[in-house]
Amino acid sequence: MLICHCNVITAKEIEETIIDLLDADPWVLIVPAKVYHAMHKRGRCCGCFPNVVETIIRVTETYHARLQAPGDVVSHLDRVRALRVQFGSRPHEGRTTSHRAA
Repeated sequence: MLICHCNVITAKEIEETIIDLLDADPWVLIVPAKVYHAMHKRGRCCGCFPNVVETIIRVTETYHARLQAPGDVVSHLDRVRALRVQFGSRPHEGRTTSHRAA
């Protein structure tokens, strides 16, 4: 599945990059910018970042569950989705309808 249409990056490529980062340090904080930097890419329109965040959470949870790390594995994906519902999404980026770029 294509995640980033600007850079033509698939979900599998992102998942492999996340696993590589976790193999280097299982407790590293992974953010979309770190994933893109590891892939030698950069976010252009950044519309894919919400999907990348969900992929990071899903892959990290699966990775730590596989390791059977001591303690409970906390599911953050439901919390992220709840925050999206609570605060909503702003597709217009705060611009008014009369905003013109030119």
